[in-house]
Formats: sequence, C-alpha cells, structure tokens
Amino acid sequence: MAEHKAEGDGGGNMEDLPAGQLPAEMESWSTEHVRKWTLELKNIGEECANIMYQQKINGESLLLLDKSDLMGTGIPLGPAKLIIHKRDELVKLKAEMLNYPGVQAGGPCKPYPFNRFHEAYRYRINSCLDIPESGALDLIEPCHEFKAYINTVDATKEAKMKKFTDDVMCFATACMNSRTNGTIHFGVGDLPDFSHGQILGFSVEDKESFGKALHDMIEGHFEHKHVAAAKKCIKPPRFVEVLQSDMTSSENYVMEVDIEPTFSVCEENFFHVYNMDSRKSKRSKSKESREDAKEFKSFYIRDNSSSRDLLRQNTQSKPLEEYTKYNENISKLSQERKEAEEKRLSIARNSVQGSKLCEMITGGSHSLDTSHFERYILVTNKSHPVQLDSLSFLLDMNLTAVLDFDPESSEKGLKKFFEDRNTNVHSPVQYKITEAVEDIASKLKLTRITSWIFCNGDISGEEPSDINSWSTEKGASVRDVVSFLCRGEVLPPKRFLVIFLLLSDVIDSKDPLLEIFNTFRQELRGPHQILCICENDRSFISWKELIEARYGDNISNRCISELSFAEINGTVLSLWSSNRRSSRFLPSGGGSKVMLTKKIEGCLDTLDILCVNQCEGGNDDKLSIQENFYKGGKVSWWNFYFSEEPGSTPFIKRDKFDYIIDTIIPDLCSLTRPCALFNIMHLPGCGGTTLAMHVLWTQKEKFRCVVLKDRAADPDDVAKQVVQLLTYEATEQSTGLPILLMVDDFEERDAVYCLQQSIERACPRKSTGGTNPQVIILCCMQTEFWGRHEATVDTVFIGNKLSEPEQKLFQNKLGEMKKTYKNVETFYGFMILKENFSPEYIKRVAKNTLKSFNINQKQAQLIAVMVLLNFYCKNPPLSVALCETFLGLPTKPKFGSCKVQDGFGKFSPLVTCCTVQAKVVFNAVRVIHPSMAKHCLEELTTTHSISKAEIANLLLTTDQFYDCLQGKEKLLQDVHAMLVKRYHSPEIEETQFSPLIHAIIKETPGFEETVLFNAAKRFEKDAIISQLLARYHYLKKRDFREAKDWARKAKDLDGDSSYIADTSAQVIKHELRNAIVTNQDDPIKPDQLGDYLKMACSAIDAFKETQVIAKKEVALRSQRKKDYTPYNISGRHGEIQVAVMVIEVLEKIPVFSLDKLRRSILSHILSGKIPIQAVASNDRMRHKNASYYHVLQNFEPFLQNIKDNMRVLCTLC
Repeated sequence: MAEHKAEGDGGGNMEDLPAGQLPAEMESWSTEHVRKWTLELKNIGEECANIMYQQKINGESLLLLDKSDLMGTGIPLGPAKLIIHKRDELVKLKAEMLNYPGVQAGGPCKPYPFNRFHEAYRYRINSCLDIPESGALDLIEPCHEFKAYINTVDATKEAKMKKFTDDVMCFATACMNSRTNGTIHFGVGDLPDFSHGQILGFSVEDKESFGKALHDMIEGHFEHKHVAAAKKCIKPPRFVEVLQSDMTSSENYVMEVDIEPTFSVCEENFFHVYNMDSRKSKRSKSKESREDAKEFKSFYIRDNSSSRDLLRQNTQSKPLEEYTKYNENISKLSQERKEAEEKRLSIARNSVQGSKLCEMITGGSHSLDTSHFERYILVTNKSHPVQLDSLSFLLDMNLTAVLDFDPESSEKGLKKFFEDRNTNVHSPVQYKITEAVEDIASKLKLTRITSWIFCNGDISGEEPSDINSWSTEKGASVRDVVSFLCRGEVLPPKRFLVIFLLLSDVIDSKDPLLEIFNTFRQELRGPHQILCICENDRSFISWKELIEARYGDNISNRCISELSFAEINGTVLSLWSSNRRSSRFLPSGGGSKVMLTKKIEGCLDTLDILCVNQCEGGNDDKLSIQENFYKGGKVSWWNFYFSEEPGSTPFIKRDKFDYIIDTIIPDLCSLTRPCALFNIMHLPGCGGTTLAMHVLWTQKEKFRCVVLKDRAADPDDVAKQVVQLLTYEATEQSTGLPILLMVDDFEERDAVYCLQQSIERACPRKSTGGTNPQVIILCCMQTEFWGRHEATVDTVFIGNKLSEPEQKLFQNKLGEMKKTYKNVETFYGFMILKENFSPEYIKRVAKNTLKSFNINQKQAQLIAVMVLLNFYCKNPPLSVALCETFLGLPTKPKFGSCKVQDGFGKFSPLVTCCTVQAKVVFNAVRVIHPSMAKHCLEELTTTHSISKAEIANLLLTTDQFYDCLQGKEKLLQDVHAMLVKRYHSPEIEETQFSPLIHAIIKETPGFEETVLFNAAKRFEKDAIISQLLARYHYLKKRDFREAKDWARKAKDLDGDSSYIADTSAQVIKHELRNAIVTNQDDPIKPDQLGDYLKMACSAIDAFKETQVIAKKEVALRSQRKKDYTPYNISGRHGEIQVAVMVIEVLEKIPVFSLDKLRRSILSHILSGKIPIQAVASNDRMRHKNASYYHVLQNFEPFLQNIKDNMRVLCTLC
C-alpha cells in the first residue's frame, strides 16, 4: 500500500525516518534517502525503489543519471521518465528557493478558522502555522496538509489545475473515509525545503478557475452516487491574503480547502475515486480502456500525516485485506463521528462579557452620555474589510487620538472607514516636546479633533517597517506619543480609557502593539485604564500569553474576547441615548432642512452648532441637568428644551428679550454690510449669557445659529468656518439663511471687531449672494462699571435689578421647581436672581454656609482660594483633577450622584462644574456666582479673621495647587492677572496696583510686601512680576535702590519689551521727583542741581530707549495676527515729564529765578539760542553764581535740546 504526498511540496514524513531527517541538499542523500524519496513518488512503485537501492544510487549519483541509465538497471521506461522529471523539478525548486523573498521563517500563527469564509484574518509571510500535519484527531479538530505550490510558475494552467485537483481529491477522500475534518493548504511550505508550516503564498490571477476545477474534479472522479455528498463535504477554495512582514499587501494568497464529512451527509458510506475522469472513460468505446479505468480506482484514508490508498498493492500486506477490514469498520467510525458532533454541539458558552463591556467602556455608568471617561485613545492594527461594517461604534466615541499601526489604513483600512469624520492626520514626530506641552496640544487641536497618528508608515511617503525593525526605526517616536498623551496637561488623569482594538492577531513577541501596550502600562502605572478587545479566543489567547510571558501581567480581566465585532458594535451603540444617535439638521431656504454630516460638523471645530432638532430624543439626566443649572451652572441647550416639554413653564424671558427679537435683529437684517454686530453688555452673574443663548434657541429655524467655542481661536480660521457653514448645502437658486454667531467672554472689543472684519473679508468670496448681512454677531460681554441703562441701536444692557414682570416670572418658576425638587433653597444660582440680587440674602447664605469654616481643613483652604480667585479674576476655574488631588478624593464619575462637588463637604453648594475651552479642553470647578464670591470673602474676613493676604499667601506658597498639570497654565494665568492687572474706571483715572494688592494694602497694611515676595518666588522667571516689585518699591516704599534691582531683573528677563524698559526709566523719574519734593533747601544748591540734572539725563536716556523698543514692537506687531496692543507712548510721556521737572528745577536756582528777564534767558538757553557762557559773561553776579554756571556748562548739550525735543514729542503724542 502507498501513501500520497505531492512531490516538490517541501518533502514529507516517511515511515522509517522522522520528519526532517531527509537532508536539504540532494548531494548528501544516502541510498536509503533515495529509496525513501522514490517510494513517495506517485505511480513509481516499491519495485523501482528497491532496484535503485540495490544499484547503490545515492544523491550525488542521482543528479548524474539520465533516462537510459535507469532503464539499464531494469526500470521500465514510464517510471524512469517520471523519476528523472521529479528529480529535475526538485532541483529547480531548490534553485528558486535561493531567490525566494524572506525565506527565513518567522513566528508562529494560527490557521484560518475552519469552515469559515469571511473572517478578518490574514497570514504574514514566513510565519509558521502552529499546527502539525496530522491524521485524524478527535474527528472534529481538523487535520492539516501543507503544499508549497510554488514550483508551478512555468507550468501550464492545465498542469496547475491538475496538481491542485489531484492533491485535493486524495486529501478530501482520505478525510471523508476517515470521517475527520481537515484542511489542505496550498502556499504553505514544509520540511526539508522550508520550515514546517511556513507561509509562502502564491499569485492567483483567476480565483474562480480553482472553484470550477474543484467542481469538475468532484463530478468526474467520484462515483456518481457520491457526487452530491462530496460536494457537501468538500468546501469551495478559500483564498487567505498574505501580508508582507511590514503588514502591507503582498498580492499573494494561501489557498485552502476545508473538508467536513458530517454524519448526516456521509452516513455509513465509503468513498472511492478514479484517477482518471470517469466521464471521459465512460465515453471511451474500447473495452480495454474501460478496464484500464477500473484499474485506477483508489480508496484513500488518513494515515498519520499522509493520505494512503488501501487499494495500492505493496509488499507489506496481502491485497485488499486492509481495505476489506476498514470497510467492515466503517459503521463504527461513522457512529464515532456522530457522537463527536453531538458532543461539540452540547458545549455552550454562557458569557457575561456584554455586561462586562458596558461596565468597562463607561467606567461603571453604563451610558456613554454620562461616561466616567471623558476621552478615549484607540490603538489598533491591520484591519480586514469584513470587520469595518461592525466598527461604526467608534465613529461617535470621543476619540482624542487613534494610534494606527496599519500602513494601508488610508487606502483600505480603518482610516478610510473614518473618511466621513473630520480627523487630523499626524506623524509621531509631531509629539516630540520642543515647546510648552499645552502649546503643542493646541497646535495639534488635540482635544478638539480626533488625532489620527500613523505609527507605521502611510504618511508623508514614510515606508513601513517590518516587525523586526519597527522598534529601532519608529519605536522611540511612538513612545513619545504615548508619553505626551498621558501627561496631565493633555488628558485628565484617570478619566480617559485606552482601547486596544486587535483587528489582527498579535502572534509575535516583537509586535509593536506589545511595546506600546507596555508603554501605556508604564505611563498609567498598570493596566487599569486599558481595555483590550479581541474578536475571538484565538486572538485573545495569543495576546494574553505574550503579555504574560513578556511583562508578567495577567490581563484577562481587562479583555473582551467572547463577543463578535457585530455584538460589540451593537452593545456599544446601545450605550448612547437616542438623541446622540439621531441625525442633526440645519435650517435652509424656504423652510427646508438639510442634514448636517458628522464630517462637516467635525471640520467646524471652533463652532458649537445649534441644530433645529437639537436635543430631540430626550435625556435621562433631566433632573441633574436642570439642578446643575439652577445651582449656578452655565445654561445648556437642554435647559431650553426641557422648558418646552408639556407641563413645564416656559423659559424665563428677560425684559430685553423681545426688544432683541423684534427690533434689533430685524434692523440688523436690513443693513447692507456682510457682517453685522450687536452687543449684550451685562454685569457678571446677571444672566447675559443665558439671554444670548435664549435668543439663539428661539431663532434656530430662522438662522443657522452657532456659538464660538474658543475666543482665542484665530479669527481668520473662525471666519472660514462660519462661511463654510453659511454656504453648506446652499445653491445659487436657493436663498441661504444667515448665520447668527454668538461670541462670549471677549475681554477686548478690538478682538470682536477683528473677527467681524475677518468674516467680512471671507463673505464676498464664499457668499451665496444678496445684499443683506450674511452673518450677525451677537457679542455677549461683561462690564464691571454700570454707567448706561438704555438700549441703543446695537447694544442692550443687563443689570443686577429685575423688573416687576421679571420678578413675577421667577416667582412662578420657583413654584414649579418646588413640585420637583426638595432642596430648592440650595439652588443659589436661581435664588440670587429670584431675590433680585439682594446683598442681604447673599450675605446670609455666605454666613450660613461658612459657619463651620476652619482654615486648617483642606475643603476650607480650597474654597477660600476659589472665592479669592473668583472675586478678583474673570471666570477663574480650578480643574477637577486639581480639586480631586488637593482634597485627596478618588477619581469619580463626572455625572451622577457622586460628583467632585461632594468633596467640598458643607461648602459644596457654593461651587459648580464647568468646561474650560483653553489650549486643552478640560472640566473644572468654579464658584456659582461672582456676588457669592464677594460676600464669602467678606465673611471670611469679618467672622473668621482670614485676611486676603493670608489667602493669597496660601495660594502662592502651596505647591499642591501647581502639582496637578491639567489646568495649571490657566491657574497661573489667573493668579498672575490677579496680582498685576490694573483696572481703569471713570472714578479712578489710573490705579497704581491691582485691586487685590490695593485691598491688601487697605486691609492689612504691610502684608502686601510678603504677598509680592511670594509672588516673585512663584513666578521666578516672570518679568512682569519683577516689574511689579519694582513699581511697588518706587511707588509705595520709596526704596529706589531695591526698585532698580527689580527693574534690572525684569529687563534681564525680557529686554525686548518697551513696557519693561519703561519701568527702569520710571524708577529714575520717580527718584528725581522724590529728591526734588523732599528737598527743603531754597534755593537749590549747586551740587544738588548737578545730581538732579544727572538723574534727568539718565531718565531721558532710559525713556529714549523705551521709544526705540516701542518702534521695534510696532514692526513686529504688524506681522502678527490678533495683536491689538497700541503703540506704547509712555517713553514719550516720560521724557516730557522729566523735561518739565528739569525746567521747574532750573527756575528755582538763582541764575534764572530773579525776574522775568532771567526766565526769558532760560527759555533761550533751552532752545539752544544762547550759550551758557554768554549768559555767564553778562551776569553781574557771575562770581557768586559761578558754581551754578559750572554745573550748567557740564550739561549744556542736554539743556539746549530740551525745548526742541519737547515740541517734537508733543506733536507725536
């Protein structure tokens, strides 16, 4: 009997020799090796093999033989020709292998899932299947056979198909007769020519031809009665793509055919095949041909790793004896197959991973609307087209970054799937820290648009790296990305989740994903913020074992592996509210609507777009959203939506609301300029922002309404996005609706005007036509000084007094709220307005809330710092992360019953949460109302004896406030502004210091110096703080030596600032003025005159330097956008002031103080018309005044230019 193993496919397993013992080089074969090789050849027979053995033919002599030599040994012509042909094929194959790309074997891999045809699975070239060639195992677990199938390059199509069908026929019949599942792999090498199971792949030009050839083989070679069964058992060819080592396509495939001989199909039948096409033999007219056809009937079974024909005679058994015995046993074998199938069906997995996924991806909230995680990072590898339809759950997740290791992602992977979403494509090198982290994050728009980071090519022509070289070529830059994303300034600590989405199996210990997993694991100090998603156990087990072997972590409890991607997709999508899943629509001309696509909305990243169906679908957190607003949180679109639900009272209309809707907006719409502007000016905390948003809400079907998210955004970028929204889905035939753009919290009017001009420049190029305004800007701006009450053409004012109709509306709303909430009295944001901003009410609340205040407690320290900041700064929040760290709180969900406010204890009613649109977007905490901050600060001073200086020193000296990186830059900006920013008002022409420093000077005189020195330590490298110390010492302390030291330090830190340079000049000027004022001598003595003129010269030189720097600033300013700083004229003013002081001093010395004539002479000297020597010569008292003339002559050039310089400077000023 004989085994069937195709020649040239990488050798085979022999009965007496273990696999792999046949030497790779034919020259080194022994006579036994040659005999074994000959026995494996098809249609040769044992007799011929024995003849070659007897003739002592070894490998070296085999290479020298020709056909005649073999025939001379007694071998018939037919076998002799076959032996020579097979030898030549093998020699050719070995020669081809020398040039075969990447012949070195790679790591292990799993076979494609059995009897599956649409799995997201590929092979990587040179990886090795981790299963052996085998016989029947448990009948269900498939046996395998490998065929290199690469020695067919020069073969005809018919020869290729014959080799394919012959190999499948033998293997399939053997599996069917053995009742075992099996897979035969083409394009997979074996020993001795390749590693066992090595993935090679081959080029496939016509996949359908293989399926047709397989169909014809079944029709022609099986007995007619078994053709139908064979078709059911032998599955169509499957073509598995082979990737290069760098994960790019190779254009080659491994072809596989699965055999599944189920009991219901095979029953107790046994299957024969004919080596010749039976259809052709039946058409043969000769009896001899028909008898020849019977001769080639075969009956194959799986025998270890080979297929053996029991009808093939050999010397080891009597003819047909084993065949007969096997057929007698077929009934028992069939029954075993049936039992194996039933056993497999009875195994049902009871999985709870759906619930586990909900828990892990939301952090326990089971809702993505209120997820514990504010942001997500996705790490993924090579995708397969069949997976993409099941990954739509990723589209709406708040992905901060995607680390994509698929080098073909843009062409046919996950990035292409995201093409209808707005993403920023980045290279890892862009995350190298070369400047402030928040500046880099701002430039990359990290927290505003999903950053797509290609980690292995597919950007800027960068070539991908293979698995062995990736770590050295790209690993460092990608590790920098991970470190950057995990920094506290970028993402909130413990509030983001890293999702490893394994779209391809990770099977090699050098796989980049393992390295990146470890980098995240190190940065996050463990895998607790990592979720791994695998589609099946095969992928999971490989991933788990590699991590455990390399890093010692068991990540089973951080993995989802028992759900298909379709199940994962459905589960995650179900975690969104219906509102988040619904489509969004914009108003369009003629009352129509257009759908706002996700990609367009993502592109307009500076704008918060209000759609006509905003909030439709509802929200399960209605009570908490409303409660947050009533307690002092910022109004949201939800609050307007809830007020329109049945049974609710309408949202409170302020008195100015109807005037804006009925008068201002129609008037603006009649203007002819492209962009119109009107203002809502309001005192802090008086509802100006709420009124503005209420206007937008009611106009959302008449205008395309938007809110500017970030006032620091480039005005040209904002203008482009506004015009893009204006022209979106607008045609020349339709009348486009104008944009109603709300901007809030701008500190300078010039910035609003600049934005208006940018929009007007963009509108003519993009406008859909018409003469009316295409954009109306609603500017909502705070004002500290209440001087105007009546509305104008383009401005309305909102004060801190409610009208009677407004008070009635608030009273009615209170009645409605009491029906829903039990603790309405703690809704201070609402109650302050309802009580008409009553100072007595706010004082009473502050006193009751702070009655247990103890400055030694953390909550007390934090609330003290917050009220100080909120009173002396504009909208100064503290990041949630900072508050949690300072209070020692565990990270908690941002919504729900457990909030960061709870950590403030009894002071929690005084604070609310908000979102800060800074360089990096983050969640924060602030005091509920500016007036509450004011009265809390007063209460701390009067009742608890906590001075403003004490709180300021606490803020400046406590490092814990600055240890938390998220929001640190904003906190430093606010503290800095609180210390240095001076405010001007009609009552006070110019203040010397910031309101805080003035308050400390008034409340606790002398303590301001300690505050300022602590500020200098906190802002050690800040020129403006050093400038502040200089100003304090020359204005308040009259310590000009110390003032000069601080002014010098400021200048060293920022020598290019005219304002810093001006401080050095001001110190000298004030020193001169102080010397003059404190001088009691009359007249001024000559030596004093010399000192004064020397100081004056120094001061004027310093002021001239200030003017030079100011001119340079003008030149630089013209090159920068959004710089509204006016020309610094302080140098000119200072020079004039010093000149005036010099004149005043000169008028007091005897030379010029006697009479009008002398003063006239002084005027001529200062104009350069009379030299001092001439005056001295004509002075009758020149001997008495000689010392004065001596001093004056030393400064004559300076004095003679004073008037001309003053004239020029006055003209410029």
